[in-house]
Amino acid sequence: MQVSKWGNSLAVRLPKKLVEEMGLKPGDELAVVAAAKGRIAVEKIDRRAEFLKRMERFRWSVPEGYKFDRDEANER
Repeated sequence: MQVSKWGNSLAVRLPKKLVEEMGLKPGDELAVVAAAKGRIAVEKIDRRAEFLKRMERFRWSVPEGYKFDRDEANER
């Protein structure tokens, strides 16, 4: 992978195979979970799963058959 300049930041283009293996889509977030000289490890942040865990903590329920769909929620 090649590091590129993107505004004042640096960016890395992810290979298709990695994107498919991690199930990534535009808008997904990654967290750097480990960094050492010459190596980094990342994991996908699953906001849906985090939200559902919080809902369970407060004993909130989701209507049967309901699914979270970012694209559908943002349609105009």
